[in-house]
Amino acid sequence: MDTPEFKRRGAEVMDFIADYMDNIRSKKVLPDVEIGYLRKLLPENAPEKGEKWESIMDDFEKAIMPGMVHWQHPNFHAYLPIGHSYTAVLSDMLADGLGCVPFSWASSPAGVELEHLVLDWVGKMVGLPEHFMNSSGQGGGCIQGSASECVLVALLSARHRTIQGLKTTHPHRDNVELLSKLVAYSSKLAHSCVEKAALIGFVKLRQLEHDENFSLRGDVLEKAMQEDIQLGLVPFFVCASLGTTTCGSFDNLQEVGEVCTRHGVYLHIDAAYAGGAFVCPEFQHFMSGVEDADSFCLNPYKLLQVSVDGSMMWVKNAKTLTSSLTVDPLYLKHKHGDESLDIRHWGIPLSRRFRALKVWFVIRTYGLEGLQARIREHVRLGKYFEGQVAADERFEVVAKVTLGLVCFRLRVSSVLSRF
Repeated sequence: MDTPEFKRRGAEVMDFIADYMDNIRSKKVLPDVEIGYLRKLLPENAPEKGEKWESIMDDFEKAIMPGMVHWQHPNFHAYLPIGHSYTAVLSDMLADGLGCVPFSWASSPAGVELEHLVLDWVGKMVGLPEHFMNSSGQGGGCIQGSASECVLVALLSARHRTIQGLKTTHPHRDNVELLSKLVAYSSKLAHSCVEKAALIGFVKLRQLEHDENFSLRGDVLEKAMQEDIQLGLVPFFVCASLGTTTCGSFDNLQEVGEVCTRHGVYLHIDAAYAGGAFVCPEFQHFMSGVEDADSFCLNPYKLLQVSVDGSMMWVKNAKTLTSSLTVDPLYLKHKHGDESLDIRHWGIPLSRRFRALKVWFVIRTYGLEGLQARIREHVRLGKYFEGQVAADERFEVVAKVTLGLVCFRLRVSSVLSRF
């Protein structure tokens, strides 16, 4: 594809996206296909020679589109809300067009510095303490691939910090023995990625009971830690949830933070869903106690009009994170390495997309007021739907509706709601 054709085809793709969004209400949310349908429509082997764009697009519309779940459809209510805006689409195109890999200042000065800047922007917008800002010189933030990555990176950081501390008091114990003593904690309502992180990190995980409001409380956490300490185990990591996947509930961060501070345990806050709503001052009270956290994450692609992917993660102490993940081969060193926070030390992958660009574009397009208006409308619709459900005697609302997530069920056997 040469430049003239790229321009022509690019315009066609833009028209396709615009028409798709304009007419999405006319489509069925779920596709009417069976497992394996695509292999019946496409060849088993890749083509020997390149094909024309028209042929590829024809197959795209005939084979791919019929198997799509339309996440942007107004009647799509599964999984989680996915932010979407023309601004995000266009800025992602720009990032793809530039084709840079901003893992260090040397690899992309603008890419790294813009990421530092937008993390400070959003951190201030949601009310994070100053020590989480890149400008603080103490902590800072970066964009991981997902909230699952954030949880894993936080757990690995906590594990490294704890083992290094234990080695000072138990110098003759090896890492394997120390690792077997570590225990992580979360509510039973925490996202499944916490359990997966514990599996990857080879540590024990205790999933604790919640209260009547589906919230993890400090006394429950304290009791569990004391039990484990009596058994000779070492509490080292807690994941608190603000806006659980199950029902949108909020752990009692103030109480949980106090327990973690008292025991010197790393506290990570997973605010993947609800975090974006904290740009509205009326929701920031859910973050009371955030100053006790070691790390915090939110997904801008859920409420802040940014398309997938990219999860924003902030840490209180950047050195605690980077010391657990830094591998510094000669071919990645550069003369400004001591002056910049190379993002390659902040996560698992080296290669990464220029995700900060779409966040920057979206924030500038909507502004803080525009984003607040979108979220408040999201919340208004949630409360409206709650009222409709509550007015129907066949159903009951089973959890407090705070944002847009409404958790409800049939009053009769749940068998009727299964699929």
